[in-house]
Amino acid sequence: MKNRFSSLVFLILMGYFAQAQEPELAESMLRGSEIYADFCVTCHLEEGEGIASTFPPLAKSDYLAQNRQASIHGVKYGQQGQMIVNGVTYNNIMPSMGLEDEEIADVMNYIMNSWGNSSDKIVTPEEVEAIKK
Repeated sequence: MKNRFSSLVFLILMGYFAQAQEPELAESMLRGSEIYADFCVTCHLEEGEGIASTFPPLAKSDYLAQNRQASIHGVKYGQQGQMIVNGVTYNNIMPSMGLEDEEIADVMNYIMNSWGNSSDKIVTPEEVEAIKK
């Protein structure tokens, strides 16, 4: 079942990004969707909507759009403390998931290009590697 779902997501993403000539992004997003399903979906839910007053939404997130480096840092090292997302204050803890730089780049590409989010620049493992604690 998971393989069929992954194949369907891949075909949809490849079709979408073929128009934009971005197969590298589509492949990264496919890998990122699997990482999201394994590590992120429990708190941020399937459509990135989050849980009100507990876990911030990733869908249509002004925080992601305005805080690229901080968002990568949060996925890489974990996140703690107050943040404002779409006008709502959140104050919770997100532990580091222990992901490799390439996995972080992939999940960031998925998140930053799904659910109403759009990024002009692909997140690379090199960009993730450059983020220091």
